[in-house]
Formats: sequence, structure tokens, C-alpha cells
Amino acid sequence: MSTKGPALFSDIGKRARDLLNKDYSSDQKISITTYSDTGLAINSSLAKKGGLSLGDVAAQYKYKKATVDIKADTETTVSTKLTVTDVLPSTKAIASVKFPDYKSGKLEAQYLHEHASFTTAVGLNKSPAVDFSATIGTPTITFGAEASYSTASRRFAKYTAGVSLSKPDSSASVILADKGDSIKASYLHHLSKLNGGAVVGEVSRRFSTNENTLTVGGSFVVDPQTTVKAKLNNHGNLAALLLHELSPKSTFTFSGALDTKTLQKEPKFGLALSLKP
Repeated sequence: MSTKGPALFSDIGKRARDLLNKDYSSDQKISITTYSDTGLAINSSLAKKGGLSLGDVAAQYKYKKATVDIKADTETTVSTKLTVTDVLPSTKAIASVKFPDYKSGKLEAQYLHEHASFTTAVGLNKSPAVDFSATIGTPTITFGAEASYSTASRRFAKYTAGVSLSKPDSSASVILADKGDSIKASYLHHLSKLNGGAVVGEVSRRFSTNENTLTVGGSFVVDPQTTVKAKLNNHGNLAALLLHELSPKSTFTFSGALDTKTLQKEPKFGLALSLKP
């Protein structure tokens, strides 16, 4: 697929979101991935969330332009997904379904052009929701919108608009969501003083409740194998993590979260170990 044009709408603000949210967790999880010479990858994971222990086994097989994903978990749910790229030039087709809830089936199509991108998805049931999004622009500046239409109620369940500006060392975005009830603006900048790390700020406002949230965060590269991250918002929620690369593809992550306004509450800690050959 072509990647010379604007990104998909779901990628607007993604760099800032990832820095503020990715790898933070209060769960304990271990995952092991193995690969075969035939293109088959198998991942087994076990997680403890609160008092519950959950596990799953996932397999991915790639053949030419097609990828098949199958995942089974301890809640007796089996998820399947078929992805085919370049059925037509610059397109991607995705079919997915979960069992035993066969009504969760969905068909999705993506198209990336030099100056625009489009996606559409439709549920495979009697009264499906139809999702679609579009962006126009360049890899540097992108304007976009997305919406979801419910055929059951014959109404738009959601509509969102956004704009982003991206440069190699920085990115900024503004997203108007929740049918115009909320707005979120973010800015990320990479700094050489942080050894390749970055700082990020995000401001969000919900108009119906007059609620404002300001979040600041950053990452610092301690050495080529170790990165630390931290974030704090105006509600007093503080979180930090340490990510260490055990090998080129295996990582260990330790994270913690604390409510600084109610210190009597116990902090939450998370551990994650990902092993890949």
C-alpha cells in the first residue's frame, strides 16, 4: 500500500497518545512468541488483572499479500481476522469475526492515495453499523473526519473531525469528538537533551460538563536498551514506567501509578515481560 500521502484518520494524534498511554499498565503479564520458517508466528500470554487470571494463544500466518490471525482466550472466545493488501492498488481488505458471537463479524476496506485516504467498515448482521473515515492532505499536514451510522436507529452514532501537523521532530493535533461535545489538542516534541526522548502536552475539554484535563508527560532514553517515561495530569494522577530491552525483540516493563491527591490509596504496579527470539 502507498504510504506517501496522509495517514488514516485513526493515526491523527497517535504519536502523542502513544507517549502518554502505551506500555502503562497495572496488570502482570508475560507473553512468549515463537516463529517458524514457514511464516507462522505463535504467541502465548498469561495476565493477572485484579483477582482474575486470563490467558490466550494467538497464531499469525503470512503468505504473500495475505495475513491470517487466529486468537483463542480463556473466556472461550475465538477471534479470526483475514487481511489482504493490494487487492487493488493501494488498498487493504480486512474481514474479522469472533466466535461464538458470529454477529460481531465485520468487513473493512482501506485506500491510501497520494493526497487522501479512505476507510469504510460494515458489520455483518441484520442492522449493522457503518463506519467510514477520510483524510486529505500530505504526510506533513492532514485534515480528516470519521463517522459511524447506525442502520437500526437511522442516526449517526458518532462523528469526529481532526487536523494534524507532523514533522520529523514534532507533531501537533486537534480533534473535535463526541458529536462536538469534546475537544482535544496535543503537542509532542523530540529533544536531543533527552537522548532521543520527547516531551508531550495534551489538553482536553468536555463542553457538557465543563471538565478540563491537562496532561504532561515525557520519555528519556537512559541508554540504547533502557527508556523511562512519566506523566501527570491536573487531577493528580501520576504514572511512570521503565522499559528495558533484554534482547533486540524482548522487553521487560515495570510501571506504577499513584493518585497524589489521595495518598492513602495504595499505588498500583504493573509488570510485563515479552519474549521473542
